[in-house]
Order: sequence, then C-alpha cells, then structure tokens
Amino acid sequence: MLSLSVNNSPRTQQLNDEAGWKVIETNFKKSELHHKETVFTLGNGYLGVRGSFEEGYIHEHAGTIINGIYDDVAIAATEIVNCPNWLPLTIKVAGETFRMDSGEILEYKRQLDMRLGILSRDVRWKSPAGHTLDLHFERFVSLASQHFLAIHCEITSHDYAGEVEVTAGFEAEPHTLGIEHWQTVKEGGTDKIIWLHSKTLHSGIELGMAAKLKLENEADSFAREFECSAELTKCFDIKPGETKTVEKIVTVYTSRETSTPAEIALIDLVEAPSYSTLLATHIAAWERVWLDSDVIIEGDEKAQQSVRYNIFQILAATPRHDDKVSIPPKTLSGFEYRGHIFWDTEIFILPLLTFTQPALARNLLNYRYHTLPGARRKAQELGYKGAMFAWESATTGDEVTPKWVPDPNGKLVRIWCGDLEIHINADIAYASWNYWQNTGDNQWMCDYGAEMILDTANFWESRVSWNEQRQSYDILNVIGPDENHEQVDNNAFTNLMVQWHLNTVAKLWEWLTKNHPEKATQLAVKLNINPQKLENFAFIGNNIYLNQDSETGLIEQFDGFYDLEYVNFDDYEPRSKSMQGILGVEETQARQILKQPDVLMLFYMMRDRFDLETMTANWDYYTLRTDHVYGSSLGPAINAIIACDLNQTGEAYTHFMRAALVDLDNVRSNANQGIHAASAGGVWQALVFGFAGIRISENGIITAHPNLPSHWKRLKFRLQWQDRWYQVDLNADGGDENKEVEIIPTPTPIISTSSQTFTSESSPGIEGIIFDLDGVITDTSEFHYLAWKKLADEEGIPFDREANEALRGIPRRESLMGILNGRPATEEQIQDMMERKNNYYIELMQSITPKDLLPGAAELLEELQAAGIKIALGSSSKNARTVIERLGIADKFVAIADGYSVTKSKPAPDLFLFAAEKLGVTPQNCIVVEDATAGIEAGLAAGMKVVGLGPKERVGKAHVVLPSLERVTWKDLQQHLANYKQQVEQIKAKI
Repeated sequence: MLSLSVNNSPRTQQLNDEAGWKVIETNFKKSELHHKETVFTLGNGYLGVRGSFEEGYIHEHAGTIINGIYDDVAIAATEIVNCPNWLPLTIKVAGETFRMDSGEILEYKRQLDMRLGILSRDVRWKSPAGHTLDLHFERFVSLASQHFLAIHCEITSHDYAGEVEVTAGFEAEPHTLGIEHWQTVKEGGTDKIIWLHSKTLHSGIELGMAAKLKLENEADSFAREFECSAELTKCFDIKPGETKTVEKIVTVYTSRETSTPAEIALIDLVEAPSYSTLLATHIAAWERVWLDSDVIIEGDEKAQQSVRYNIFQILAATPRHDDKVSIPPKTLSGFEYRGHIFWDTEIFILPLLTFTQPALARNLLNYRYHTLPGARRKAQELGYKGAMFAWESATTGDEVTPKWVPDPNGKLVRIWCGDLEIHINADIAYASWNYWQNTGDNQWMCDYGAEMILDTANFWESRVSWNEQRQSYDILNVIGPDENHEQVDNNAFTNLMVQWHLNTVAKLWEWLTKNHPEKATQLAVKLNINPQKLENFAFIGNNIYLNQDSETGLIEQFDGFYDLEYVNFDDYEPRSKSMQGILGVEETQARQILKQPDVLMLFYMMRDRFDLETMTANWDYYTLRTDHVYGSSLGPAINAIIACDLNQTGEAYTHFMRAALVDLDNVRSNANQGIHAASAGGVWQALVFGFAGIRISENGIITAHPNLPSHWKRLKFRLQWQDRWYQVDLNADGGDENKEVEIIPTPTPIISTSSQTFTSESSPGIEGIIFDLDGVITDTSEFHYLAWKKLADEEGIPFDREANEALRGIPRRESLMGILNGRPATEEQIQDMMERKNNYYIELMQSITPKDLLPGAAELLEELQAAGIKIALGSSSKNARTVIERLGIADKFVAIADGYSVTKSKPAPDLFLFAAEKLGVTPQNCIVVEDATAGIEAGLAAGMKVVGLGPKERVGKAHVVLPSLERVTWKDLQQHLANYKQQVEQIKAKI
C-alpha cells in the first residue's frame, strides 16, 4: 500500500516515540576517544561543541567552534579557530580528582538524545582510595537561546562520607591543530560569576564568556582567583545514599554580534533563567524542528538511527540568526579543511533545508550573496569577467585555497583546486535556482539570487574557448568533482553544468523584466546585461562540447579518460586507505581511478535529461572505476539515488548505508576529524529522491517513484513546497512497489459548526491568531500569586490578592518593582529575588496538566488549526513554552514569542510583532487574544485586531470584548469582527 498526502498545517506530523533517537556508548575505549568526540558533538548553528569530557582527558581534541570566527594562518590564509573551552568541571573526592583514566570505572554509559539535543554520561567510579560514587553529567547548547550553554551534574555517594569539591572554569587559550590563536584581554570573578574576555591574535575578533556555578539548595559560594585564571568552586559534604546536584550555566558572545561581547555575556548570565527553564525551552525548540525534518523508517533500526543522526548534525550546524556564515564541510565539529566553505553546502546540504527549513536554506544562500565582492575580485585577478566564486571561502569570499602545501617529506606540492575547480560557479547558481523553484521565494530571487546567477554567467562567457575544428566551445584546464584527475579538458560535469547555467539565464531574465522591471534595469547597468549578451549566453550554452557516444550513450568524463590505464580494485584488497593513498597522486591521475564519478552525479542533478539506457551504460562503466569506500564521502549517497533510478535497490542500499554510517561507524577511519557534512545531507536526499523517488515537475506536480529496500516496512517524511506541507507515507507490503504515484493536494479543510459550514476563506483577511497564555489559555495566576506571596513573606513585605491583581500581564522585573514599592535593593538582590520567585513558580507549575486548560481553549485551538489558521503564543512569561508543553497543546503553535524573544515587553507591541513575523503574517492580518490591559494596548499598537477577555473596565479598548473563550468558535470570532467592522462603517457614514 502507498499512502501520500498533503496538509496545509505545518504542525500535523507527530514525532515517533519508538527507537532510533539515541546514540549510546556503553564501553569507553581510549583508542576511540577522538572518533567519539566527533560522534557526540552538540550544536545550535551558532557554535558546536565536540564530545570531550567535562573533566578533560589526556591528549583530548576538545573543541568549541563558533561559526565565522576565523584567524590568520600560514599556507591556508585563514582558519576557523578553536574557541575558549567552556566545559571544564572538575570533581574532587577526598582530594582525589575524578577522571576516566584514574581509579576504576565500574559502570559507564554515554548517550546522545537526538530528539532533545542532550548529551549525558553516567559513570560509577571507584577512586584510587576506594570511594565509590555515581556521577551523572548532562549538557546542552541551547537551540532556543543560542548564546547559552549548560551542564548539569549529579553526584551520588555509595560508601563515601566527607567533602566533595566541584570547580568550574574556562580553558582560555586553546590551540587549533597546534596553532595558537587567542590572547586573554581580561578575566576575573566574583563570589558568584567568572568571566573571560579574549581576542584573536590576528583578525582581532573579541570573545566574551561568563559562567556561574550553582549548588542545589545551597547558597554559599566563593571564587578563588589565580594569577592566570578565575574559577568557581563549591564545597559540600556528602554521605552514603545522598545525591548532590551542581549546575554550570555559560553565556558566550563575540564581536561579530556586539561591540561589547564580554559585557553582554555578563548581563545575560546575571539575568539567566534557571537550568530547568533553559532546558525546557531548548527541548521545545528541538521538538519543533523535528516536527518538520524527521524521517521515519520502520523495519531497519540501524538505518533509522543513522538517518536521524545525519539529519541531527546538519540541523545542529545550520546558522539560524546569521546569514554571513555557512556550514563548513566538517560542520562545527572539527577543523579539517580549516572551516572553509565548499560546494558541499549548496549541492549536498541545502536540499534538506530547502524542503524542511526553508528560512535556514535562505540564510546559507545569502552567505554566498554577501561574498560576491570577493568572487568578483577573484575573477578580476585571474583575468576573467563577472564573479568567480572561491573554491574555498571564509569571511570575505576571497579565495583561501592554499596554492602550495608541503607533503610528508617537506616538498611543496601545487594545489590547483582554487584556480581550476570552477564548477562551483554553476553549483551555486543551480542551488539558487532550485531554492527559488521549490519555495516560490520571489523576493529573494529579485533581491539576491538574480544577481548571483547573472554575474556568474558573465564569468563563463570569458572562460570558455571556441574550438574551430569541432565548431563548439571547450572549457579547458579544469578539475571536476573527481579530484583524482587535475588540469583536464572538457570535464563532462563542468561542461553540462555550465550549459544548464547559461540556458537558465534566459528564463530568469524574462521573469525578472516582467515582474521586477526596476531591478532588471538596475542589474542590466551594474552587470552589463544586454540583448546581445543574452544571445551570446544562449549560443555558448547550446554549443558546449560533450563527448557522448551516440550509440551507447557513454559519456567520457573528460578528454582522454578512455586512454588511461584500467585498474582492478580487487587486486589491492584488503586495504584501509584510498587508491590514491596507495599509489600516490601522479600514479592515480594516470589511471581510471575515480574519487567520485562526475558523470553519474550529472544523472542526479539533471535526471530528466537522460534516458534509462544512457544511465545504465554509464553506471556499468563508471561504477567499476570508482573508489567507493575510501574515495570521496560525497559519492555514496548520490550513487544510491542513481541505483534506485535503475531499480537496483540492493546496490542502492549498500551505497546508502556506506554514507549513513560514515561517522557513527567510522567507515572511512577519519571521523575523528569531524562530521562528514556533505554525506549527511546526501543521506536525506538518498531517502527522499532515491528510495521514495520524489520528483517535482516544472508545473508543480509532485510524484513518488518508490523503490524501498525489501526489509523496510515504512518510509515517512514531510516536504514543504511553495508554502504547502506534503506528508509522504510509503508502506511496503512486500511486493514490488516501484510505480509512479502522484501526490494530490487535499482541498481547503471545511469545518462544521452548528447548522452551517464555512472555510478559512470566509475571512480571507485573517491568517494568524496570537494568544496570550495566562488568563486566556490557562490560569496560572494562582501559581504566580503563591510564588510572589512566598517571596514577599520571606522579605517581610505586605502582599495580598488585591495587590497581585495589579501585576496581571506585567513582566517579572516590573512586578517585583511594584511589590518592592520603592524599597531599596541592589541589582544583585533584585536578581536573586526574581530567581527565587521563578523557582517557586516552576515548582508549583509541575502540577499543571491538560485539565488546567480554560474552558473552550482546547476546542478553539483545534478548530483553528484544522482551518489552516496559523497560531502563535504571545506571552511575556519566560516559562511559556514549558506551560504549553505540560498542557499538551505545544503542537498547536506554529510560533512562540515569550519573555526571551524581545527586549521591550507589553504594552510595547514588540512581542506581538515578533510573533507575526515568525508566523509570516502581516500584523493587519492577525488577531490578538488578551486578558490584560497591557496586552490589549500592545495588540492595538501592533496594528492588529484585538479580542479582549474579561471585564470591560480592564479590556474595554479591544475591538471585541468577550467574557472568556468558553463555547467560542472560529465562526463566532469572525462574526464579532464583522460586526465591529460594520459598526465602524456606520460611524464613518454618519460622520
């Protein structure tokens, strides 16, 4: 049975609760230390943290890698740097320091929970003196608040009674592959906080980091300052059977985000919520991401786990708030390739994001736009026109591929990729075009994409050579994706990608001149685009040389490839390294040994151009000549797709698992260097475009051509195409299911209420509704009151329910100021009181269940979601996400705006404007539902329709006033707003 469906709601797929979400290690092996540091990497797009131990380990390769932080280096020009290490947390028991290489490890388990984005470790340790303790470590890098990092540690004694000492600090000046990049500007500490202010040695990028260490249920703390560092230490007594908990919260900023990173890090840390609150918002953020990007495989636990792992690492490395950085080939998990940006991002990673997280895909393409000046400089320096994107790019887009590198014997070897691997120009144009086609993001194409596609086309006009004898254009002296062969002529991949690029320009220009004539005029002047040039682009594209046998369909990878010596790989088995590693660079270049098959890559990227016979002939020829296991990690996933197209499912599965397990199982013996990002992105493509066989026609018809492995029972995932969500659910009953199935969009949902029916089109102007939380969806005011009451009693301040009523809808700090009513308090005391109140509130909040939903709230949310109305939460509470999770309604919200989202709280309109932006809805097409005066004023200031719940004296300024949401339907809201509009029109008429 094959089941495919489309749903307009972006939050309808529920996460699978079955196995496949965790990567678990139960036996620590020193020999696998660096491999597992890669495997257990965490990230949030802003930074990545390798999976080293909090207490450290001899010869570890710890890494905190912040995207975009480069510093000058010899040979490679610039490299992404290892930033100060925030992890250090040491534990001393009776004066002996816990380490994995000290004492005896009785039990061990390390676990990456991909669903929650949490890394944990459980160790039963017997100290050298014979004391036995259980240690539980848990850490995360916040996906919800990218500048926050946190560690939670539980220490349980089995047989030890005495003092335990826990110390938190920073490693201020780590090296990067042996190279120093940091100088400490200043560091220090108070009795509660330590901080670090650092600066890169050459690029001058500043970094600020701050940390606090908290012992559960104990207020005493102190800092011990040393000559070169500052640390926080907690000392406490423990006895057998007792558990003590410490938490380290860290904030980090750089001068890429703010001119005063150390100051901002300190301010954020002082105002930081508790560990539990940070964790709750982090988990909620990952839950929302997985709702759109998860892939479910039933019948193959190993494939399920590895697929989620690859997706997790891509999502963890993708920048969310910065479009001037991209994803390095080792993500933010390692330093190989110096953190430079390659074609890996556009061709292998971008499709996953385009179809499940399009806003993030746009960020990555914007990075290329911001580097256009560097691409133009490169073209000019080499004597060409237009823009020539760097093969290796960093901050500016200037070429940073080293020209010479020393071999193991110290002899300098010329590296030609930066000069000759020019297919990247067409790769970026291809990615830009496909992002536009699949998202319908016309504004992006007008503002950014068009200029990139056109100016890189200008480059090709100056790079091709006319061959008088063949009456065609050659592209000479290049390197294709198969880097085993350098300085070749007419590389098939490069030539056909250029042909596609130049033939696409006409379609783009026609659209641009028709829909954005002012932009077209601007670009025509800036890039010298004119009718003659457009004709020349088309002529070149139609006459680029391709050596293809007309009878067999076989395509020569480049001029002279057929003349090279054939090698039988079986003659070299068994082996543990690439053929190039065995034979050497020159010997490999003289043979038919492919690092990756360029021609087969074309069949995927231009899959509608070639027939089955041509694909088969080339598959049979080039597959035998490809170093699949130790060549390029970019090849296996693409080979899996081609094998599916050829109905060779078993072969496809072999290639697929080779890609899927490249890091988890260290297939290539180099996972210690970092995640294989391109392979990870390719794994998703192999599932969607290979085994599911998804194809999208030019007119938007989406079809599946499923070819599932025989042991797979189900393959399920979601795709977003031009703002519509498609759910693909393939179930194999054991038969041959390789047939075309069209995905038919369902009609607009119709909701039945009372005796009438209506659709969301009944109110075409309203696209989103933003709900306040307290007093609208649930009533946590009693919890707030009890928490404030407990604090006020502790401080000896009179406080009752009447005083609490004045705090409705007011943020925490303003509420506290009202309670203090002029009573003097230092900033430290204020922060302490806010933290205490929040902890009391969180404790009380644990009792919340779906039963605490206010009457009518659940029904209305369900109805709105089914009607295709986008729903957001707009609450000043910093605990809002946790509350809706406990209420069981988190899946109803497309966006959440809470106390962490904006600086100015209600009655400023910022919170609701933020929510509308996240919904992708203009303010005038939003409804706000509020119960507080400040919220009503905020909604009105935002230019939204406002529904007030409660007495008129409190919410009377709203457009519509209702007592509550009980028995309120979507139709009722529309009718109330229509009545209001009619009243306004009547008043206007009288005037």
